[in-house]
Amino acid sequence: ANGYYFSRWGKCIWSSHDLSDMVFVDNYIFNKDVFIQFNSTVGEFVGYTELGVHNAQNWNNNPGQLQTEKAQIESFCKHNAEIRQSTVTDKS
Repeated sequence: ANGYYFSRWGKCIWSSHDLSDMVFVDNYIFNKDVFIQFNSTVGEFVGYTELGVHNAQNWNNNPGQLQTEKAQIESFCKHNAEIRQSTVTDKS
């Protein structure tokens, strides 16, 4: 609307079959630029713009929000990866 674009992309990255190296990355994007990101390896939000830095400070001071992001590895990433892996294994 009015030429502004906001999106949020969450992605799971792993290479091992046991999913032990899985990383969750959650990007907040405004007009095609990531302005804040959560990376489970870092364990907190990182801001890339003035607004992103401000929001990252606020969000990192909210234990509930940080815990919700950290839990995405189990509830979102590993859950879906296990389903995908079993689908591929069942077909071979």
